[in-house]
Amino acid sequence: MQPNILFLFPDQHRHDWLGCAGNLPLNTPNLDNLAQEGTRFTRCYTPSPICSPARACLATGRRYTRTEVSSNGQNTPVDLPNYYRMLRDGGYQVSGVGKFDLHKPDLNWGPEGKAMLDEYGFTSGCDNEGKGDAITAYNKNGDKPVGPYMHHLQKQGVLESYRDIYFTNGKRHGLCFSAINPLPSDDYCDNWVGKNALKEIQNFKKEKPWHLVVNFVGPHDPYDVLPEMEESTKYHDFPKAHANDKNDPDEILLRQRYYAAMIENIDKRVGELIAAVEKRGELNNTLIIYCSDHGEMLGDHNRWAKGVMHEASSHVPLIVKGPNVRSGQIKDDLISMHDISAMILEAANIPLDEGMDAVSPWPALKGEDKPSRSHLSIGLGNWRLLVEGDYKYVLTKDGEQRLINLKNDPLEDGDLSLDPNQQDKIKKYRGILEKEVPFTLINTQKDR
Repeated sequence: MQPNILFLFPDQHRHDWLGCAGNLPLNTPNLDNLAQEGTRFTRCYTPSPICSPARACLATGRRYTRTEVSSNGQNTPVDLPNYYRMLRDGGYQVSGVGKFDLHKPDLNWGPEGKAMLDEYGFTSGCDNEGKGDAITAYNKNGDKPVGPYMHHLQKQGVLESYRDIYFTNGKRHGLCFSAINPLPSDDYCDNWVGKNALKEIQNFKKEKPWHLVVNFVGPHDPYDVLPEMEESTKYHDFPKAHANDKNDPDEILLRQRYYAAMIENIDKRVGELIAAVEKRGELNNTLIIYCSDHGEMLGDHNRWAKGVMHEASSHVPLIVKGPNVRSGQIKDDLISMHDISAMILEAANIPLDEGMDAVSPWPALKGEDKPSRSHLSIGLGNWRLLVEGDYKYVLTKDGEQRLINLKNDPLEDGDLSLDPNQQDKIKKYRGILEKEVPFTLINTQKDR
């Protein structure tokens, strides 16, 4: 029997910010329960730590250099096979809500979020603007809404108050800021996305399996929270940002608290969605996945957001629960986020496209002690990264390189690349990167 698939996919959630992942004061009971009843992977990495490339890799089941999406400036090609369309062709109802970022540079979602849904393989859903894109599109359109979320805010009469948090003295600032969001709770974007997801679950036909990906816009910056969200983490203390000498400690702590509040708010939405599946009587036949497209630096090494090689940027959470998934497991197998496409297709008993290089982690999910990957490769712009065992190797297009032992140096302060005893390892890693994620993008036409 083909399972239903509920894929919970927030934007910019770093791997170690979960209640079940460490000693941080985070209240994430629904995600913690999901991990307890399923399997949590501690070493899942994004194939590229930025929105569009990561999501293109996920959709197509291909590594960074094989999707034609090298930055946020390209669309995921519709003529590349993707797992959404393969599910639809296999008889699934395929839906999605939230920030898809499959055609991000278009800045065109349609007023109801239907633009390009059919082309990418969805049978229903609502693709809405991310935080920055909502304001950019609004301004470019003569201060008129473009996507479904800004249209919603206009109908509610609260659009201008939301827009104003992005401006100081009439001048727009970047996304890296903290703010109290003035919207009513129902209009806060992740809450609105959650409500759209609930509608999709309620509308699925019982006689066919369904897939729903819920692309929350948080905890992406800006770190904007409702007053009640601010109150929930107001007295939480977090570790100081590592190796940061550029930001005021009080501002760092405020952003950390708001980031935590966004995660805790998403956790509440997760609980509501799981309850909706249970109400349908389908929980026992639903594969539930929680992951993210990339992490968040949160001030470590004087960096914010993502796009860099550090663990906080490239390392993401992954929790899986459902039929045939062993409960209570914590696995340290190396997983690439785009392997989720292979996991889903295998669960649905649909063969992978021959052009995909995703590797299904089902042996680990079932409790087998047989890792699916010996290493994984990551890319973005002018740098490449390989992880194998305790080692992380970084190579730039200019030939600069760095080797880190994550076990001995988890905060990534050192560099072993000049160690004479490490040269064979470096040669091996460089050869793998040059083969798997070369700096000259591979022409994927032959693989289609």
